[in-house]
This record gives sequence, C-alpha cells and structure tokens, in this order.
Amino acid sequence: MATTIGNPLSWTARNIGATSRHIASATEEIGSDVAADPPHVRRLSTTDIRAALRAGWEDFQANRSDAMFAAVFYPVIGLILFGVGMQLSLAPLLFPLLSGFALLGPVAAIGLYEVSRRREMGEPASWRHAFGVLSSPALGSIIVLGLYLAGLFCLWIIAAHGIYMATLGPDLPTSLGGFLTEVLTTGAGWTMAIIGMAVGGAFALLVLAISVVSFPLLIDRHVGVPVAVVTSVRVFRRNPEVILTWGVVVAALLVLGAIPMLLGLIVTVPLLGHATWHLYRRAVD
Repeated sequence: MATTIGNPLSWTARNIGATSRHIASATEEIGSDVAADPPHVRRLSTTDIRAALRAGWEDFQANRSDAMFAAVFYPVIGLILFGVGMQLSLAPLLFPLLSGFALLGPVAAIGLYEVSRRREMGEPASWRHAFGVLSSPALGSIIVLGLYLAGLFCLWIIAAHGIYMATLGPDLPTSLGGFLTEVLTTGAGWTMAIIGMAVGGAFALLVLAISVVSFPLLIDRHVGVPVAVVTSVRVFRRNPEVILTWGVVVAALLVLGAIPMLLGLIVTVPLLGHATWHLYRRAVD
C-alpha cells in the first residue's frame, strides 16, 4: 500500500490533539515523588566536553536540514528583539534583550534533545520527531521549568533597566549612536557596563546551574521538576570547573553564531542542543 504524507495542517492538528490527551499525565509528572532516590551524578572532565561536542556535531550532520529547520525560529526571534530594541525608548535594553535571550536557550533546544535521544536508541529521528515532546508525560514539567527561565529573563530585564536608570538615566538617548558613545566614553557608562555584566553573569550562572542537565533529564526519565533541578545543581557542584567551561563554550558559540546577523545560530543552536544531550548522558548515571 502506498504511503502518503499528510499536509502540515492535518499533521499539526493530530499532534495538538495528542498533546491535549497528555495534559493530565503531564501534570502528574511535575511533582514526581522520585525525589527520594535522585539520579547519581558522575565526575566530569574537559574530555567529556570535547566528546559531547563531537557527538553533537555527528547528530547535526546526520540530521542537518531537520536540525536547521527546528532551530530557524531562534534567530528569527532574535532579529525581532533586535528590531524592537532599536527603538530609542528601548535602546538601553538592546544588549540585555539579546544577551538575556540566551537564558531561554535550554527551552529552545528541547526538540533537539529528543532527536538525539531517538538517534541514540536507533529510532527514526527528524524534525517531526522533535515535536514528540508535545505528547510526552514530561510536558507539564518542561513547561513549568521553562516558565521559571522566562521569569528569570524578565527579572534580568527589570534589573538591567534599574541599572540604566541608576547610572545613565532617567533621560532616554537621543540616538543609538549617541547612546553607545555615552556608554563607552563616560564614567557613568562604564559603571553601567561593569555592573550590568556582573549582574548578567550572575543570572547566567544561575540558569546554567539549574538547567545544564534538567531538561534532558525530564525527557529521558519520569522525574519531576524538583528532582531535575536538584540533579542539575548537583552536577554543577560536583564539576564546577567543567560546567563553567561548558558555559564559556556555549557563550562563545552563541556569540560566533550571532555575528552574521544571528544567522549562524541556525548551526550553533542545533550543535549545542545535541551536545547538551550527550553531556547529560555523561554527567548522569
């Protein structure tokens, strides 16, 4: 019998319907009682980072077009934020918006974790399977943890606005060029930049600690949000140097991907998403 491919609307409708049927079970997973027996975490080294990046690159090569399709919305949203930030009233928040968007990166890579998981198990893996998380019992936990990260993003924007108001504010810049000149050539501008980078680094460190393995763990096992976050923090505490190095690698690749009008993120985001899955597999027994 010949097989046919349904149109995108029917395919989307079927997946939405399947998602709605999993809402109840997903809700039960949010506060799983597995916390009494949390997963064991391993000691890592920088060799594990290199191995995770190699495995992530292999996953990307095997599913290049699918991974790029799944990640295309990331630079699109980034460009939207850039366009919004170009408005003079929001110019002081342009850098916080773009840099803070990286705080939501672990959520953006959810589908990529699923693709790597399926490929690891020898199952078919494509962008369609990336949407399999919509029918996963872990969906509720993923949404809750994603909302936590979104909340941290909002707090970072509020903090960045407060830092601007305390240093260069309250007057708004008359032009973007004038604002950049004031930031780079005045004491108040340097104060804003230094304090902003310190506070932003604190937010990034917090997100790194609670999300370095939590989302892959939620997809891989029936654990709730508390177990996933605690396990992620335990991985960080046992391997602080390695996880901090991983954070630097992630930041560097995101910056490189952002240089050509954010279009490089179509490659770097899938690479980091796949690599994060493999780092999780090395970190959690």
